[in-house]
Amino acid sequence: MNQNSFIEEVKSLGIEITLDHIKKLDKYYELLIEYNKVMNLTGITELEDVYLKHFYDSLTIAKIINLNKVENLCDLGSGAGFPGIVLKIFYPNLKITLIDSLNKRINFLNKVIDELGLQKIETIHTRIEDYAKINKEKFDVVTARAVAPLNILLELGINLVKKNKFFIAMKGNIDTETSYQNALNKLNCYVDKIIKFKLPVEESSRSLIKIIKIDTTPKLFPRKYSEIKSKPL
Repeated sequence: MNQNSFIEEVKSLGIEITLDHIKKLDKYYELLIEYNKVMNLTGITELEDVYLKHFYDSLTIAKIINLNKVENLCDLGSGAGFPGIVLKIFYPNLKITLIDSLNKRINFLNKVIDELGLQKIETIHTRIEDYAKINKEKFDVVTARAVAPLNILLELGINLVKKNKFFIAMKGNIDTETSYQNALNKLNCYVDKIIKFKLPVEESSRSLIKIIKIDTTPKLFPRKYSEIKSKPL
């Protein structure tokens, strides 16, 4: 995906894109390639591939939620910053927290944040489960991109989600996801929406799964959560 096609595809997502966005992405790419020489950040290094499989792919979350109406977001297992850094570039008013367990990756993320002059974004060097224990119901949106099977993602991260707010898993082909239902029931949440699509150019499969955390307070939610029928993946 060259920059021209990237711009057109981003516009088709309903996202405003400017020359400043492109300049920041180009700088991000330079830093990614530079640091990738000394640490394992990504196996995808060609410019057009990064624009497609990292930058554009990160922005496809806009297909399932309007982040202009969201106050804060947590990116679990952020790695090289996808989708968190890319979302920060395009949604500057969104408060973003990046979680990763490897300090070398955190150092890279901090370098990108500094070089791009990004504000209202923080990095946390910790395991997801440890962070979730002391930050319950803190975020409007928690997302994870290609980190782990859905049932494990929910076990790790659903505690971070505010009641009646969203966990969004960004995955490839989800047809093999079969062990999520028990986790949904156990953790008081349900699948609200699933969007399946193909990436431009290469036509690889992508899936977005939006899960809502139920407020089980009796006065606000008199029915048992088990009465809500989750959509099959």
